[in-house]
Order: sequence, then structure tokens, then C-alpha cells
Amino acid sequence: MSFPSSPVIAQAAAAQPAGGGMSMIIMMVVLFGLMYFMMIRPQMKRQKEHRALVAGLAKGDEVVTNGGIAGRVDEVGETFITVEIAANVKVKVQKGAVQQVLPKGSLKSV
Repeated sequence: MSFPSSPVIAQAAAAQPAGGGMSMIIMMVVLFGLMYFMMIRPQMKRQKEHRALVAGLAKGDEVVTNGGIAGRVDEVGETFITVEIAANVKVKVQKGAVQQVLPKGSLKSV
């Protein structure tokens, strides 16, 4: 019977430190907490503010849409609003497309 000339040496796997799995769980919880406070919570706050802005739209408000169109709200429907962008020029847009409400008197030409 012949054996290979180079002996095979078996090495034991390095022992993991006690509590190694627990530290990984703690690290994942901390990372999730950071992501929640840095990304998810601010986005929820912005959504809440935008919903309040859209719900508070009324005739006569001066608004800017996501497309950059500025005008005065002429009519408010359930999902759409009509914005007057010039004299006798009206555009119908979705309520969600309103980016911001301007202070009264910002648009003098409409």
C-alpha cells in the first residue's frame, strides 16, 4: 500500500468567540435603527406635510406644480384642480402635482 509522499495535515477550524452571533444581531438592530431615523422617518414626515398641503388647497391659492407651472387655483375637485396660469388660460392638474403653495400676492400677472 502506498501513501502520498506529502502528508495531509488537518487543521481545526478557529473557534468563534463566545457571543459572536449575539453581536451580529445587535449590529443589525443598530443599523436598522439608523436607517429608520435617517431615511424612513424624514420621508414619512414629508409625505404627511404634502398630504396636508394638498388637503388644504382652496380657490384663490397661488401654487407651483412639479412641472414648474405657477398659477392661481380656480377650481378644486376631488382629485384634480384647475390652475389659471394666465388671463383666461386654465390648466387642469392632479392635486398631487402641487409642489408648494405660494404666499398671497406672489403672482401679480394672473
